[in-house]
Amino acid sequence: MSLRSLSLMDLYQRNARLFPQHPALIDGDRVLSFQDLLEESRALQNGLAAAGLQPGERIAVLARNSLHFFPLLGAVSALGAILVLINRRLSKEEILEILDDTSPVMLISDRDILETARAVRAQCPGIGSHFILQGRGQDSFARLLKDGHASSRPQYREPSRDEPFAVIHTAAVQGKPRGAVLSQENLILASVQLTSTLKLDRADCYLNILPLFHIMGLNLALAVMLAGGRNLIMTQFDPDLALEYIHEQRVSLLGTFPPILAKLLEADSPSNRKTESLRQVLGLEQPETIIQCQEKTKARFWTIYGQTETSGLITLAPYDEQPGAAGRPGHLVNLKVVDEFDRDLPSGETGEIVIRGPLVFQGYWQQPELNKLTFREKWHHTGDLGILAENGFLFFKGRKAEKDLIKSGGENVFPVEVEKVILENPAVEEVSVIGVPDPTFGEGIKAVCVLKSGQSIPEAELVSFVGSRIAGYKKPRFVQFVDALPKDQAGVIDRVRVKELYGEV
Repeated sequence: MSLRSLSLMDLYQRNARLFPQHPALIDGDRVLSFQDLLEESRALQNGLAAAGLQPGERIAVLARNSLHFFPLLGAVSALGAILVLINRRLSKEEILEILDDTSPVMLISDRDILETARAVRAQCPGIGSHFILQGRGQDSFARLLKDGHASSRPQYREPSRDEPFAVIHTAAVQGKPRGAVLSQENLILASVQLTSTLKLDRADCYLNILPLFHIMGLNLALAVMLAGGRNLIMTQFDPDLALEYIHEQRVSLLGTFPPILAKLLEADSPSNRKTESLRQVLGLEQPETIIQCQEKTKARFWTIYGQTETSGLITLAPYDEQPGAAGRPGHLVNLKVVDEFDRDLPSGETGEIVIRGPLVFQGYWQQPELNKLTFREKWHHTGDLGILAENGFLFFKGRKAEKDLIKSGGENVFPVEVEKVILENPAVEEVSVIGVPDPTFGEGIKAVCVLKSGQSIPEAELVSFVGSRIAGYKKPRFVQFVDALPKDQAGVIDRVRVKELYGEV
């Protein structure tokens, strides 16, 4: 037993003692109290152990938001196994890359993605078991729980502070996704920081619109749970249904990425306001949407910055305190801005954002050389550019050239990943993918293409071509055909010049 260990299962036990009958999870007509959550987590711990899951082994999850996600967190916490959280919007080929990278022995999926789950499992012989969240069959999640309730409890295993607990793959760099490894301590402390900063308590209710495979969705859900509040599950975003949930359950906290908030505000009619319970909204939004939110609701909007690699949010502050900023560093964050030689820059100068502290992730899964580069000088190098003002506010200024990415609707998309697919089309000679302003998604994906001599292809057909090979959110929303792309002296496409010339929609 470790003197200083603390796990998510420990926090489940704490809440079951303090708030045993208080609702922890609401999913449609089903409600789990904190006592229910603890008992279901223990049963699932037994069921997974009986199914053969061992400490250190990986269990992949390919699913929409579900009440079952939280017992799974507790069970895996107690067993010392590792969750691989997969974006279900990825293509089969992209999912296979993640499975090949992490070699899981178990897979949990939704029934509505069953065909894809079975197809990828067939190509991964190491996956010995596949359990489905819905249904009552032999391969169902319900059967795992039933077996767990009937079996004796396995020995509880305390985690070490830096032991891997979850792997979340970030956007592909040079065509290959990288698995960010997070410990239980990373996630717990990130939740503590949010709970303290937002002053959350047991009266709070968070609507889980953001996916739980996304670090911000996980951040907010665990922060509210830590405070003894309620997590209201939403399987798929629908603005009218979300408004009903907010109204009926008195939702106080919301996390958003474009276009979620704009659609909610549009659906909330002046004669039937259903967002009055909202107290705090966090996200990445256009200024006009933020202002509209604060005018139409009683909520305070918080601007944010964070990464999967920093266990989620590391700067946040109310928008009105410093419009245009990405917030102030949190209680557990040591943040500075440096030049290309890792020298500290004074306030007001643009450089790379680097982080130190207990929220920094454990490294990329099986990437020792990349980890050395990322953690050089004993700081986590984010690859993002920013300005740190004298008053402590951080202003985000884009990405370094080697980490040029597009953030569309809250999802990270690396241009090179999209370019690689576009170049597979026989009609395309050259391409440069750039981010452009998009009123719906914040930043849109635009492909600037040079066609081969004598070739032609409709824009819609090229977009469909890309969408058939990688996740739909990565396909370009805009396509422009040009005679030639600007290049530097070495003959390499000049991305900066492409953006200058074609950066409008």
